[in-house]
Amino acid sequence: MRNSSWDDLIRLIDGKKLNYQPTGFIIDSPWIPGWYGISIIDYYSSDELWLKSNLKAVNSFPEVWFMPGFWSEYGMCTEPSAFGSRMIFLEENLPHAERILSGTGGADSLPQPNVRTDGLLPFMISRLKNNEKAIKDADHQIRFAVARGPLNISSFLMGTTEFMMALALDPEGSHRILKKVTDFICDWLKWQRECFPSIDGVLILDDIIGFVGETEFKEFVIPYFKKIYEVTGAKVRFLHNDADGLITARNLKEMGVNMFNFSYNHSMGQIRELAGSEVVLVGNIPPRDVMAAGTPRQVEEAIKKAVGEISNHDRIIWSAGGGMSPDVRDANINSFIRAVKKYS
Repeated sequence: MRNSSWDDLIRLIDGKKLNYQPTGFIIDSPWIPGWYGISIIDYYSSDELWLKSNLKAVNSFPEVWFMPGFWSEYGMCTEPSAFGSRMIFLEENLPHAERILSGTGGADSLPQPNVRTDGLLPFMISRLKNNEKAIKDADHQIRFAVARGPLNISSFLMGTTEFMMALALDPEGSHRILKKVTDFICDWLKWQRECFPSIDGVLILDDIIGFVGETEFKEFVIPYFKKIYEVTGAKVRFLHNDADGLITARNLKEMGVNMFNFSYNHSMGQIRELAGSEVVLVGNIPPRDVMAAGTPRQVEEAIKKAVGEISNHDRIIWSAGGGMSPDVRDANINSFIRAVKKYS
């Protein structure tokens, strides 16, 4: 993130008022390569193109907080690669990792990854180290350690349907795999922060937590997320879940979360009531149907609607209700920025 944006984010977390309403977006490989005009493979394989495309994004929209900022990642292959998943990379589509477990019984034999050496993780760290000077020269810093969440990674390793069935039918086995994956996430976050002392934020992305009920949430989500958010002692504890987020919103404080990106299906006021006044809300314009497929006028109308759904605009970063979708055009981003200024 830009240094001034990071400073303002810390002020927002601390409950201080800014003299403007911030706009921010989560950006990564689903959006950046197509917007920049390169293939997804080139984005992943070329440090030069990765840097240039990210620099163009932050320089094209200097008022926007891009989060986490200069995100070194390989899509959904990132974390499963450390466990040995076969990775499928396509020229013009996002990659995916093949499952390696047929059930929870294989969790005990699953290797505990070494985050310094295994899978794609060393390449992610190397990319950031190789480009850190250029990032700093552009008045940015590496501010976030990033990982997908324990339920999300477990679903990659087992298959989503199989993992969801295991939560219901094999709770003991589910805990075994969640413990192993959580230990891995903690090691990975700590290693990122050790490599880059400028990191004082953690971003965890997990949509699978939106598909469990209240009882399962308390058993399979809260204890693991609490451990993850506590392990680095980071100031900013950011959670992305753009599936159903009502149960999540009610439990953010217990999970250790102070910043929440949620689904556009929930209104700002509804999430504020559930999450409480201390959580920074990040949302919640439809990322595909409005930001990508809509017109600039429709983007403006969506902002007007969202702003009207909540009376207190403190601790809000106006954003999409999820990450930046493919095919979002400059005109719609500029309309978003103007509408936030106009209506908030």
